[in-house]
Amino acid sequence: MNGEKCVIIGSGLGGLSTGVILARNGFDVTVFEQHSQIGGCLQCFSRMGTKFETGMHFIGSAAPGQTLNRLMRYLALDDIPLSRLDTSAYDIVSIGGDRFRFANGREQFIEQMSAYFPGERDSISEYYDIIEGVSQASSLHSLRHAERDMVSDTYYHTASINGVLDSLIKDTLLKDVLVGNLPLYAAEKDKTPFSQHAFIMDFYNQSAFRIAGGSDRIAVSLADSIRNYGGEVKPRSKVTRIICNETKAVGVEINGNEFIPADLVIADIHPARLLEMLDTKMIRPAFRERVSGLRNTTACFSVYVKFKDSRMPYLNSNFYCYNAGSPWGCGQYTDATWPKGYLYMHFCNEVSQKFASGGVILSYMNMADLSQWAGTTVGQRGESYERFKKMKAEVLINEVEKEFKGFRDSIDSYFTATPLTYRDYTGTQDGSMYGVAKDISLGAACRVPHKTKVPNVMLTGQNINSHGMLGVLVGSIVTCSELLTAQTIYQQIMEANK
Repeated sequence: MNGEKCVIIGSGLGGLSTGVILARNGFDVTVFEQHSQIGGCLQCFSRMGTKFETGMHFIGSAAPGQTLNRLMRYLALDDIPLSRLDTSAYDIVSIGGDRFRFANGREQFIEQMSAYFPGERDSISEYYDIIEGVSQASSLHSLRHAERDMVSDTYYHTASINGVLDSLIKDTLLKDVLVGNLPLYAAEKDKTPFSQHAFIMDFYNQSAFRIAGGSDRIAVSLADSIRNYGGEVKPRSKVTRIICNETKAVGVEINGNEFIPADLVIADIHPARLLEMLDTKMIRPAFRERVSGLRNTTACFSVYVKFKDSRMPYLNSNFYCYNAGSPWGCGQYTDATWPKGYLYMHFCNEVSQKFASGGVILSYMNMADLSQWAGTTVGQRGESYERFKKMKAEVLINEVEKEFKGFRDSIDSYFTATPLTYRDYTGTQDGSMYGVAKDISLGAACRVPHKTKVPNVMLTGQNINSHGMLGVLVGSIVTCSELLTAQTIYQQIMEANK
């Protein structure tokens, strides 16, 4: 037991999972969270007796023996109740009025897609094989061994999603259908690497689940584990500065006045926010400029719907709709063309649910749309802001009504969230859905390292690897491997899954 004092900034999935791994290995862990509620994008909130999730709405690869299931067992999350999505239609993609169902599993997926596109069976099979190959080639995503990812510079990590699909598939509609879940990673044409698409597709195609009772159950469980190992999780404790001497960080300042000594500081925040806390010559101006210029993924507008009792049958699928055409380019819109697409889901209160009590409609929204309220805070944005939200919400509700007749009549009430809301409650940069954007044209320039030039200051969370539950947990393993070795962590994962 080393007893090193580790301060973790931020209680999102990355901060909490990193805290669990280090605490179980003898580090003296304290997680500081500036808000009253822990969890970051795992947070939930309740309105009029109905519980809503803010960020993590469903997970994949959580069936026994699959990658996320193994990680959840390692992190003592195997008691979290999960409700499996429809295995024949975990995702439904609607384009131009036609619906396409995604089935779990290789053979089922190929059969179902080939029924829609019989002339493309061979290319669909080849596509699926590539998806599996890219994912399995990454040791970090397959958990097959404790080596570093050896394929980071291969073709599929440097080629665009649309470029690879163009080389495989002739049918334009099929190519659009296969990227119908773009809102899960906010991909951009000619920029987002195919590997990111492959990881997401493989993750959910193995299996897909909702968290019964809400995603905050994960945050609560991880925080309990940290405390059980002797650590602390402290809400309402904002880290305002990281204090350094000439060679390293020596502690942090809390709420502008309290000094907490630390041997190690790990930040589960946007790298630009981390650099604002570091006043040291160890961070070069050129690096600060590069990080401050990093482009983030788009933000979104959310309509949280409370349904009337026993009125809305539970939708055990995720529904993506693109009435205007392709899933590509939905972030480039005008007032007249918004929304170009949306994602509609129900929240799961219990396994084998029959009726939905709440749901959400998500559509891309650029932060620029909120420029007139940029300097405002929650609850202080005025009547014009409320009118803006209501107008946008009504548009989205009308869009869903076109696909699900009776939807509007089933609504008891609804609540909205803009990119400003998301930024203020979850701490994400500019309300970005998934943090720093991946861009093949920038190469390594868009990658955020988990280590900084301050030797005992590191990063964890969605910005250093990828977003989503698996991406963030893989990032936590990368960060903790610097302190424990990857072999140690993988050995512990194997032991937890015996």
